[in-house]
Amino acid sequence: MLPLIVLVGPTAVGKTGLAIKLALHFSAQIISADSMQVYRGMDIGTAKPTREERQGIPHHLIDLVEPDQSFTVVDYQEYYNRVKTQLDAEKILPILTGGTGLYIRAVTQGFIFPAPPPNPQLRAELKREAETKGRDVIYQRLRELDPAAAEKIHPQDLKRVLRALEVTLATGKPFSEQQKAARTALPPNIIYLGLTRAREELYTRINDRVDQMLAQGLVEEVATLVAKGYGLDLPAMQGLGYKELIPVVQGLAPLTAAAELIKKRTRNYAKRQETWFRREPVEKWFTLKAGEEANCFKKILQYLEGRISIVSNIRR
Repeated sequence: MLPLIVLVGPTAVGKTGLAIKLALHFSAQIISADSMQVYRGMDIGTAKPTREERQGIPHHLIDLVEPDQSFTVVDYQEYYNRVKTQLDAEKILPILTGGTGLYIRAVTQGFIFPAPPPNPQLRAELKREAETKGRDVIYQRLRELDPAAAEKIHPQDLKRVLRALEVTLATGKPFSEQQKAARTALPPNIIYLGLTRAREELYTRINDRVDQMLAQGLVEEVATLVAKGYGLDLPAMQGLGYKELIPVVQGLAPLTAAAELIKKRTRNYAKRQETWFRREPVEKWFTLKAGEEANCFKKILQYLEGRISIVSNIRR
């Protein structure tokens, strides 16, 4: 069985560039684990690597659906399994990298999502309740029955809210508890690495990247999406950088205030990511530092080459 290199860390830490360098060294291919990069037309705000940045390395599981199409972690599992099976058949080393911890957990730890027998009547009742009383009411119901699940689901993501409620009501057990029970041990072929930076340096990188996104045309990207009819009612448009700029595009808020809000929320998101990954089975953490990235890459490469045997069935 081929190894699977997993590279995780908070947003803006430097995962993309390092993963590409590793892929070039091992003739590997990259599998994205980013819940926003699956959407087409959402490139700048999701920090999707450009064609030039990819340096010819195939990137899988990006640009899969339109912003108004539903995409769940179960969908991600299905896409991932198809890609991973194909890479294994071609004896190509895969590098799984991204900041969406639930996606990574789902495909590395045999995470099986609760799936009670279909209950069309219950599902229809929940949908009617959402339509008549509003999403806020249905979300509050989930908060009362399963606060842990509600904490991880955006109030506007009606599909996930309804799914969590349906499972909880149908089984009599909180959706979040059933997810925990489904988690299994990490397979031995997975090499799970984490990247980190000093907090102040990471926050500076986040602020700089938001400024760069705006300079690259993020406002125009959001305006194009809004012109196509995509609004805040869509989970995709709740992504960082998009929900803050929709009022700007509509002339309801100043750009300067929106930019600062994006930076603040992204810093908070990075902190939550770090907390998540510290609880995951990361076997080795590497600290990146400005101006010393090349040295860190050498350390990671040395560690990897000590952990895997580069044999003939891994294409070089």
